Amino acid sequence: MTLKRILGALALLLTPAIAFAHPGHGDNGLIAGISHPISGIDHLLAMVAVGLWAAQHKGAARWALPCTFVGTMLIGGLFGFEGLDLPALESGIAASVLALGLAVALAVRPPLFVAVGATALFALFHGVAHGLELPDMSSPWAYAAGFVAATAALHAAGYALVRVLPQAAAPLVRVAGAASAATGVWLLAG
Repeated sequence: MTLKRILGALALLLTPAIAFAHPGHGDNGLIAGISHPISGIDHLLAMVAVGLWAAQHKGAARWALPCTFVGTMLIGGLFGFEGLDLPALESGIAASVLALGLAVALAVRPPLFVAVGATALFALFHGVAHGLELPDMSSPWAYAAGFVAATAALHAAGYALVRVLPQAAAPLVRVAGAASAATGVWLLAG
């Protein structure tokens, strides 16, 4: 599958979320759930970085990192639905952008349990944030299905980008990681 086809498929997947991202469409929360991860630069960068980082690994980490993120994010979302707030929530999210960006930029490959643990911690922050922002009158389950689907699509986009690009383009992925890390620094400073 070529990069052009992957990007085209991703654009088609996200088009409904972009078209219906503003309120007033009477959805049951699904569209709001889809739009939440793609409408904030912090969530967007962290979730694409998970896919990029997973693709830089070998073996089980390629699936363990995105699956851990999605599963733990869903648990965090359930905590958020119940009103549980984490201390320094926004700082934790910004730190995830910084750390995941650095992991991609430096092509860090720690032991699997370390990578999975860090990924789970970051996902918990993102999930709680998603859950706390459940729109009024929305089904929590439809909203959760939306943010899970959007997150998985962003992970897949990052993963596919690394896997489809020729090996000579690997430095561009590292530059993207560095840009994400710089954005994380900016988010932490703001």
